[in-house]
Amino acid sequence: MGLSAASPEFGALIQAIPNPVVLVREEGPAAMNPAARSRLRQLGEADDWRRLFDDAALPDVLLAVAEAWQGETGRVSVKLRDVIAPGQVTVAPAGPGGALLHLQVGRDPMETALHLLDTLGLGVTVHGPDSAVLHANERAQEILGLSEEQLTGRDAADVRWRAIRPNGEPFPAEERAAIQAIRTGQVQRQVPMGIFHPPSGTWRWLHVTAVPRRVPGSAQVRQVTVMFEDVTERQRADAEVRRSERQYRSLVEATSQVVWTAREDGSVLAPQPDWEAFTGQTPLEYEGRGCLSAVHPDDRRHTLEAWRTARDAQTVYATTHRLRRADGAFVSMQVRAAPVRGEDGTVEEWIGAYSEVPPEPGTGTPHTADAAALEAQVQERTQRLAEVTRFSTLLLTAAGEGVFGLDRQGVTTFANPSAARIVGHSVEGMIGSEQHALIHHHHADGSPFPLHDCPIHRTLEDGEVRRVEADVFWHAQGRAVPVSYVVTPTHGDQGEITGAVVIMQDITERTRTQEQLQAAMLELQRSNHDLEQFAAVASHDLQEPLRTIGTYTQLLAHRAGGQLDARATTYLGVMESAADRMRGLIQDLLAFARVGRDESPQRPVVLADVLAAGAQDVQGTLQQTGGTLTWDTPHTVLGQGTLVTQLLTNLIGNALKFVPPERAPQVRVESVREGNWVHVQVADNGIGIDQDAAEGVFEIFRRLHPRETYAGNGMGLAICRRIVEQHGGHLWLESSPGQGSTFHFTLPAAPEHD
Repeated sequence: MGLSAASPEFGALIQAIPNPVVLVREEGPAAMNPAARSRLRQLGEADDWRRLFDDAALPDVLLAVAEAWQGETGRVSVKLRDVIAPGQVTVAPAGPGGALLHLQVGRDPMETALHLLDTLGLGVTVHGPDSAVLHANERAQEILGLSEEQLTGRDAADVRWRAIRPNGEPFPAEERAAIQAIRTGQVQRQVPMGIFHPPSGTWRWLHVTAVPRRVPGSAQVRQVTVMFEDVTERQRADAEVRRSERQYRSLVEATSQVVWTAREDGSVLAPQPDWEAFTGQTPLEYEGRGCLSAVHPDDRRHTLEAWRTARDAQTVYATTHRLRRADGAFVSMQVRAAPVRGEDGTVEEWIGAYSEVPPEPGTGTPHTADAAALEAQVQERTQRLAEVTRFSTLLLTAAGEGVFGLDRQGVTTFANPSAARIVGHSVEGMIGSEQHALIHHHHADGSPFPLHDCPIHRTLEDGEVRRVEADVFWHAQGRAVPVSYVVTPTHGDQGEITGAVVIMQDITERTRTQEQLQAAMLELQRSNHDLEQFAAVASHDLQEPLRTIGTYTQLLAHRAGGQLDARATTYLGVMESAADRMRGLIQDLLAFARVGRDESPQRPVVLADVLAAGAQDVQGTLQQTGGTLTWDTPHTVLGQGTLVTQLLTNLIGNALKFVPPERAPQVRVESVREGNWVHVQVADNGIGIDQDAAEGVFEIFRRLHPRETYAGNGMGLAICRRIVEQHGGHLWLESSPGQGSTFHFTLPAAPEHD
């Protein structure tokens, strides 16, 4: 039974549907309408309706067919083979053992894009993976001069294409946009190409863009869409403009000696070949507004005024001034420049030309042998001067200090990049500006700075060199910049003052550092004063009550000792012990405060002598505990003897104190010379501490153990560090629990004498 078995009308309708329709029977072959069979032929497949679907979608379709045989209607979203757009298939029962499939495919996004490009006048061709043309829109046919039948099947490498590059050379097939997009998978953008147009026998110039299209999930390029714009008329118009510009320039050059261009603000950019040839200036010298330095100093002011008037009014600039030639001679020149306006009417650039002003009748100079010899001397001298000038220019550019020059009127004639950076202006903005009005108009406090009081202006008047250690120049952003500067006059051939050179430094950081240092010194002085007051109070006012308490405690114990019970006697002992501890704490604080107050000069201190004396002081402790103290310290340090003795005594006492009761203490002191320092080590076999807590032992009042276990006030090591730092050295600790401790410190080495 075929698709038209139900009725002739129904069969005709099915045959006319543009979408694929398939009748699948539970038994027997399937039947398809022309659209389905055409689709299979395009895919190069046999009449197997299942080949319409992507392999991943086929199982869902087969399930829907089985359900339709059972009388159920269903819809399945599917992916069709070689189609990017999504599709949908409706599966409905078609009599006993039959299922009717109707395929609907969404509109390909590329079709929508092609329609849009048609309306924009862009040529579009679609190429297969072999670069053969599959489709061409009407605009493409018009641009290429070929019909769709002539284009279809022609690949991008076809020898019938006549393609050239912009320079007229043949365009290799393997480098054309469509083939490059297929090969690389990358978009090729705006590739210029000339193509021969057969109907007119002319060349068309195109800008070609090729966009590769891939099947989702695959890196293989299946199609390439090529879009191109006909820019022939634009190319012709641009060529005409360039030809007109060449004619105009040729005309100007024929009637002028120097042709130049400038930006809308008048600043000059390289290259300027005419200017370089006439003046001998390098781009580094004339870029921006440096070209003004080639104008005679006496003519610069009226030249600038004429330029500013023309620039502000956007009218023709015309003036006459003397311009320095490459040989150093000044020549009277007439200069004219006109603004070039853009489409919106604003000035985009200036084009100008110089012409030599002819000498008045009777003023010409005869060409004599003497004149020729003089000219040769001038040229030789000018060449030497040019070499010096180039070196000076390089030096100024590389200098870290700001340097700028002034004429006699205070107008800036040159400035290096560092000067411009310090005051926030461009080099071009500084040149030609009155220096005082631009950057030196007010004092640091904001009050006006009269010109006659300005050190720079006074140098221009009297020719004296002046050095100013602290002043301000005003930044372009309106803030004061602290500077120091030296202003030196310049003189002419007759000794007259012609201007000045200013060399300046930004001292912002130096000023800030000085202010911070001054504040720190004041705070240190205040702190030292407070410490001295504390020491004075501690030495008298704090100890006096303690002495009273101790004295009366002893008197009470003496006079009433026989009348007190055991508890009262204990209380008196506690009072006396507390007073002794307080007295020791105050004495340690006094010792800590006194370190550094002794201004006696440092002298050589023999470490071995200090240790020998220290051994006598601890002899009783060593005998009582069975301990030993040994040393190998052959060096002499530079310091205050009493402080060095206190340092070693404290460290040795500390080493003897923190030892387990069952262990005999062993203390070893060694020294080694390290450059200008002596490195001393005090090692013990005591209880040790965790290295993480090593730095904390040097803090004032810091105790790591209860007073009942190990006596002390927590001041000894703090005093030691203060003594070492007073001598410019360092004190640190290396230790581990149960393994003992080693204190290291450095002191200045005493000079060695033969």
